[in-house]
Amino acid sequence: MFVASAYAQAAEPPAGDLHTETGVAVDHAPEGSFPPFDSSTFPSQLLWLAITFGLFYLFLKRVALPRIASILEVRRDRIAQDLDEAARMKEEADAAVAAYEQELAEARRKAAAIAQEARDAAKAEAEAERRKVEAALETKLEEAESRISEIKSAALADVGTIAEETAGAIVEQLVGGRVDKKALAEAVKAVQS
Repeated sequence: MFVASAYAQAAEPPAGDLHTETGVAVDHAPEGSFPPFDSSTFPSQLLWLAITFGLFYLFLKRVALPRIASILEVRRDRIAQDLDEAARMKEEADAAVAAYEQELAEARRKAAAIAQEARDAAKAEAEAERRKVEAALETKLEEAESRISEIKSAALADVGTIAEETAGAIVEQLVGGRVDKKALAEAVKAVQS
């Protein structure tokens, strides 16, 4: 180890300057002088600075910088892989979205076709039901008309009898005598025709 000449003095220290615990002599520098700023120690300080800087430079060059470079390379590769993976996944997602939209459009088209078939079926069923109801109503109408004509003919048949009886009662009241039923029936028939 290189020692500066100021510290290399081998003179015996005075008896009062000994450190009692270790027995090492203590050399006191002149008052007010800080050793790193002492111009007599500059050459050794510069030498140690150059050696330390050189060793630090070699350490950085051989150990730290290659490790940092390899870490950066690994990160760069990982980022590139992640970007490639993200692009691949985006393409897959876009393809999935396109397939989904196509299936959705097809499902809508099928739903519209099914709805149209259901409307057509319901319309046909309603039409068939309407025809049934109309046929039933026509049958009932025909029955009602035949009953009405029967009732009408029965009523008209009874009207003649009622008219004969009424006319006979009126004539009896007015004339006071009995009227011939045959003459009365012929008179009522003549009026009805």
